[in-house]
Amino acid sequence: MVLQTDVVNYRTPDEVPEAATNGAFIHGFFLQGAAWELGRGQDQGNLCEMIPKELYPELPVVHVTSINRVDQVSAGFYDCPVYVTSMRGPTFVFTAKLKMESEEFDFKTWILAGVAMIMAPE
Repeated sequence: MVLQTDVVNYRTPDEVPEAATNGAFIHGFFLQGAAWELGRGQDQGNLCEMIPKELYPELPVVHVTSINRVDQVSAGFYDCPVYVTSMRGPTFVFTAKLKMESEEFDFKTWILAGVAMIMAPE
């Protein structure tokens, strides 16, 4: 079993129409090294370049579920480490898969930018 993370197109928990039937909706993550572009309609958003002077952009609501490892899709997703604080290292929690712009986009761009999800920025 692994965790599947889907960033939904709701900026705040107040916009979520009902509770998740599987898994949970989580809010309060921040990105470091990148920003998030909301999707349109039913399309899921994706990682995008960091906005200048915005150090910790807030991630929209995230739907977290558990799936079998064999059902996990890796093409077009960045394996983003999730930490409790920006100190990183010992505060590692899990790895979230965040959607990239396309399957052909090079995930190394996000590795070199040091992209991570943070639960509690300073």
